[in-house]
Amino acid sequence: MVKSNWIGLILLSTAILILSSASILIRLSENELGPFATIFNRLWIAIIALVVWKTFTKARSQIIEGVSIEPETYTKKDIVLSVMSGLISVPCVLLWAWSLTESSVTNSNLLHNLMPLFVALTGWLFLGKKFDYYFLSGLVLGLGGTISISIQDFQISTDHLIGDIAALLSAWFYAGTYMLVEKLREKFSTTTVLLWACSIELLVVFPATLLTENQLFPSSMNGWLVAIGLGVFCQVIGQGIMAYSLKQFSSGFVSLFILLEPIFTGFLAWIIFGEELTLMNGIAFLVVLTGIYLAQLSQSVNKQILIQDEII
Repeated sequence: MVKSNWIGLILLSTAILILSSASILIRLSENELGPFATIFNRLWIAIIALVVWKTFTKARSQIIEGVSIEPETYTKKDIVLSVMSGLISVPCVLLWAWSLTESSVTNSNLLHNLMPLFVALTGWLFLGKKFDYYFLSGLVLGLGGTISISIQDFQISTDHLIGDIAALLSAWFYAGTYMLVEKLREKFSTTTVLLWACSIELLVVFPATLLTENQLFPSSMNGWLVAIGLGVFCQVIGQGIMAYSLKQFSSGFVSLFILLEPIFTGFLAWIIFGEELTLMNGIAFLVVLTGIYLAQLSQSVNKQILIQDEII
C-alpha cells in the first residue's frame, strides 16, 4: 500500500472516531432541545466555523504565500448537485435525530450505519457501477462485523418500529449524500461543498424548527458545549475529513469506514460511562478492519490523486 493510502486511511479512521461521538452528543442535546433544534444549532455553528476557516485560509495564502485564489465558477449542473446534496442531507439528519427519540441508541446506530449497503446497491442499480470480489468480500465482512457488535442489544419491538424505519431511511439518504458529495469533490474544495450542504440544510431546518419546537437554543452551558461539539467537531472536522477523502477514495470505500462507528462508540461509552467491553467487541473490530483491508485492494477504490488538493 502506498504512503498516500496510509495517510488517507488514518484520516478516515480519525474522522470516524470523531463522528462516533455524534449519537452520544445528539442524545445529550435532546435532554434540552428537540431534534429540529439540535440540528439547527449544529448547522449554524458549522457554517460560522466554515466561513471563518475559509476566510483565514484565503488571507494566509494571499499574505504569507503570495498566492491569489481564483473564485470558483458554477455551472447549472454544479448548482443542481449542490442544492440536492443539501436537500438530501436534511431528511438524513432529521430522521436519524428523530429515531434516537423513538428507538434505542443501539437500534438507531445499527440501522443508520447500514449506509454502505445502500451506496453499493444504488451504484449498481442506477449508476452501472461494478464491484469486484475484493470490494464485495470487504462489504460483507464489514457489515457482518458491525451487525454482530449490535445484534445482542438489538430489540425487535412494535414500540420501536417507527424509530427503526426512520433510522433505516436515514441510511438511504446518507448514502445519497455521500454519492453527491463524491461527484462535487471532483471540482470543488471540501469547505465549499460543506458550506453549500449546510446552508441548504439550514434554510429547510430553520422554519421547520420555528414551527415545531418551543425552544431554539440551549439553555445551559453544557447544552452549548454539546451544540458546539456537534457543529465544529462532528459537522466540520468529522464530515470535512470524510468529504476530503472522497477526492482519493470512492464513496463505496469511504462509506465502509462508517461501519467502524458503532465500535468506536462502544469504546467511547467504555471510557466515558464505564460500560463493559466484551470479547465480541474485539472480534467485531478485527472483522470490520479485515473487511476494510480487503475492500482497499479493489481496483474500484482508489482514484487519480492530484498532486495538491486545496482544502478551501
